[in-house]
Amino acid sequence: QVQLQESGPGLVKPSQTLSLTCTVSGGSITTGHYYWSWIRQPPGKGLEWIGYIAYSGSTYYSPSLKRRTSISRDTSKNQFTLQLSSVSPEDTAIYYCARGEVDGCSGYVCPLEYDYWGRGTLVTVSS
Repeated sequence: QVQLQESGPGLVKPSQTLSLTCTVSGGSITTGHYYWSWIRQPPGKGLEWIGYIAYSGSTYYSPSLKRRTSISRDTSKNQFTLQLSSVSPEDTAIYYCARGEVDGCSGYVCPLEYDYWGRGTLVTVSS
């Protein structure tokens, strides 16, 4: 059974960098065709996709956030990490890590389906 768990500080000061780690158990982040993703939900708003690091190590970010976003991984710890720089109060949200996969897609651009999610962690940006 795959499990994901977010960890990191719950409070970040404006202009600083938000750093979160997702620890994955029950499956390797390198040996399956999965896309290890970060998704967030600001208060009162919908889900916003941030980006992913694929099983191959390649990354892809939301165009609206890519300037400030970096996703990396530590394969020895089976973890992947989100860094979001220059944060403001608008970055306050519940941050989720999730496993995305493509199921039976024959096209060039395939939607990701998320079968496993972490519980989410609230990060507040405030001074």
